[in-house]
Amino acid sequence: MTTRLNPITTPRHELRAEKARRNKEAALAAFIGKKAEIDEMLARLQALSDDHFKCAPDEAGWAMVGTLEHYASLLKRITDSAFGEGEHAR
Repeated sequence: MTTRLNPITTPRHELRAEKARRNKEAALAAFIGKKAEIDEMLARLQALSDDHFKCAPDEAGWAMVGTLEHYASLLKRITDSAFGEGEHAR
């Protein structure tokens, strides 16, 4: 447990430093949480892809192609943003 500084007796620069430290810790925790969320989604997508998106070869048709096109377009938006490509080119 962290000891809180007394705002009446603690110099202002120490209060700001403590607030900045707590803010940085909170940001790191939020970052790690979001990264774990993304990693979980990626793992689920990889498993679905490994299972051929639950599409047996005799079931593959234009409807499934359309579904995969939709998935690919959504992922392209993400990769373009992450890598500065497409409309996000720098």
